[in-house]
Amino acid sequence: MATAPKEAENAIGLEEIHAERKEPPKGQKTFTVEEAVETIGFGRFHIMLFLIMGSTGVAEAMEIMLIAVVSPLIRCEWQLQDWQVALVTTMVFFGYMVFSIVLGLLADRYGRWKILLLSFLWAAYFSLLTSFAPSYIWFVFLRAMVGGGVSGHAQGLIIKTEFLPIKYRGYMLPLSQVFWLAGSLLIIGLASVVNPTIGWRWLIRIASIPGILLILVFKFIPESARYNMSRGNTAAALATLQKIARMNGVPMPEGQLQEPAKERRGRFKDLIHPKYLRTTLQIWIIWLGIAFAYYGVILASAELLERDLVCGSAAPPLQDSGDDSEESHSPCHCHFFGPAAYQTMIISTVGEIALNPVNILSINLLGRRLSLCITMGCTALFFLLLNICTSSAGMVGFLFMLRALVSANFNTIYIYTAEVYPTTMRALGMGTSGSLCRVGAMVAPFISQVLMSASFIGALCLFSSVCIVCAISAVTLPIETKGRALQ
Repeated sequence: MATAPKEAENAIGLEEIHAERKEPPKGQKTFTVEEAVETIGFGRFHIMLFLIMGSTGVAEAMEIMLIAVVSPLIRCEWQLQDWQVALVTTMVFFGYMVFSIVLGLLADRYGRWKILLLSFLWAAYFSLLTSFAPSYIWFVFLRAMVGGGVSGHAQGLIIKTEFLPIKYRGYMLPLSQVFWLAGSLLIIGLASVVNPTIGWRWLIRIASIPGILLILVFKFIPESARYNMSRGNTAAALATLQKIARMNGVPMPEGQLQEPAKERRGRFKDLIHPKYLRTTLQIWIIWLGIAFAYYGVILASAELLERDLVCGSAAPPLQDSGDDSEESHSPCHCHFFGPAAYQTMIISTVGEIALNPVNILSINLLGRRLSLCITMGCTALFFLLLNICTSSAGMVGFLFMLRALVSANFNTIYIYTAEVYPTTMRALGMGTSGSLCRVGAMVAPFISQVLMSASFIGALCLFSSVCIVCAISAVTLPIETKGRALQ
């Protein structure tokens, strides 16, 4: 009877075409990259890797969250209607979706590190150009290009995953959420100071600085040893592993690094091969649903604050008092966030890390599938709770919990997807999943910023239903990756 790990590998194993492989001399010890990573363990290199690659989340969060804090200003400047404001966010994720597949394919062929560097250069360049956009059309186009660049930041997660020992992946990868939180809080804090003073264009310019600074430190991170071995570049993989061992102050495994068989590179049709079809489809459904819920919460929060839709609220709108200009009463809802609105956004954003300790324990004790099912089910419940008539404080509490839950969902599916695919198609698997994720993100603005105005309960029920579908998909995934070695 086969063991559980063997059954798992068979369930998701990649059909490979093997060429001639060199066998080591008889009696000579050998080791694989996986064995070297486990032997070297966790040390100084991994801390540096965590800080640098984790910081990519700061830059990504600032670029993605930027639209939420500038939408009231561009709405006013160009007198935009609801669908036009929603279209900005949709086009950002359209760019993300298109480039995510392309960059995933390129990363599997030319390396994770090169594509990560290219994506940061691309995003920084077009982000700076956005700040000079002369019209709404140019703004939409340039932000779509920024979204395309940001899609390549996922390679940072892949590099981290491929260097981390098994027992640390379930702990270190969720902790990366701290960097996304830092980026989200930073852009909201900057917006509260920059928007009322020197304007949204300067906010965009300042927001591009972290991405530019990160480009300068990428040279300290090597290309993935797993990637080099999958390409047959044994010398480069060995040099990388030896460097990591020196940094961590531990010896390398004895013997010769085993050169694997030459493998067919990952192709899109491999993802939908009968052996993986069910797994891939369910992963895509989950990614789409999580992004739909995540960005739905963020944009719904902004709409609730901008329009003061809190049930039963008798308070004046959350904008600067004394603003009686014609603009503030325009049919385009042209008014700005005041200090109270920014404070509420910060509180709800902090929720993204509130459940991190619980999420980490759940992932490592209950496994990826059951943990994701539970958090998705709770997300569905809290979406429905938003319809309860409550005070502003109660609404903030619900938003806080929703941000915590949707963040936990993202943590878990990122880890699961990076673990479930083999090295030859890991970046492709992440790239295609990221693209489907952006489909959900593209739809979310029209639900949060357009449908919610017409039918509040209808929008909430739609978000909740999608989360329930994702919970069912999560618990029925055909393989559990907890404690499983990367293929």
